[in-house]
Amino acid sequence: MNRIQVEHIQEVAQQQWERQAEVKEYMSAVNPPMPKIAVTDYPSALHKTGGTAVIPFDLSKDLKTAYPATSPNLMANYIHICQGDTLKTDVGATSQVFYVIRGRGRTQMAQGTIEWKEGDLFTLPALPDALHSATEDSAFYWVHDEPLLNYLGAVPSKPKFEPVLYTKERLTKELAEVRKIAEGRNRTGFLLYNPNFPLTMTITHTLWALYNVLPAGVVQKPHRHNSIALDFCVSAGSETYTLIGKELDENGQIIDPIKAMWTPGSAFITPPGWWHSHHNDSAEDAIVLPIQDAGLIMNMQVLDFQYVG
Repeated sequence: MNRIQVEHIQEVAQQQWERQAEVKEYMSAVNPPMPKIAVTDYPSALHKTGGTAVIPFDLSKDLKTAYPATSPNLMANYIHICQGDTLKTDVGATSQVFYVIRGRGRTQMAQGTIEWKEGDLFTLPALPDALHSATEDSAFYWVHDEPLLNYLGAVPSKPKFEPVLYTKERLTKELAEVRKIAEGRNRTGFLLYNPNFPLTMTITHTLWALYNVLPAGVVQKPHRHNSIALDFCVSAGSETYTLIGKELDENGQIIDPIKAMWTPGSAFITPPGWWHSHHNDSAEDAIVLPIQDAGLIMNMQVLDFQYVG
């Protein structure tokens, strides 16, 4: 190849590198109109019928992503496994949370086997895959952070923690203890914590999970945070719900709220930054399990949790 040919190739390459070198005037781009995250509900009927399958909460069309996502960082799903069936999950995620809605079975992976039953919760790190086997008709609520990795164009290089199992008995015991301590307070619950993450004090380095009771007749006043909440209702009586809206009035009440009902075995999305209050107008205590990307947001120091006193 002669000098002229080499110079021509270099010139073509230089033009290629410059082709996408664009700019935006500051005020026209400093606050771009991002895809909106709406209040969306996912009824329990989705995991109570049909065959063995993953039922994704895929909002990629609304979020304008080229990959499945429920929020910019997270993917939520139901999993239904019929009695005697198996199902393999295989995602490029660093963190996974499984809550056992019903049933009984086991999950096998490279690190070993977890035996689970209704009301248990377990977390899995980055791993090649996991095989779930059900000895009874079973369902999971499953949240992971694969959309975050897809956005970054990255793959997990190593597990950040070991699998962790929170049994129903442990969750029930801890909630009873917290209720004694928090008697008279407006909020009663506990955060699930992995000691590998002492700064954020979260269930994984990206995910945050709260096991929260809303006693009968109680209203938890409005609060907000910059992490999206993927809320799963563990148990509730009738007329238990969350009011969700963008703004408060001068009395600290949510303006024109959207009402999301707490129906056992169902889930709903609370958008990031929106005010929300929890209401239990029934005679039965309720339990909700919100899972958020707050581990990541907290590490960035932009969670901005606020509440009405």
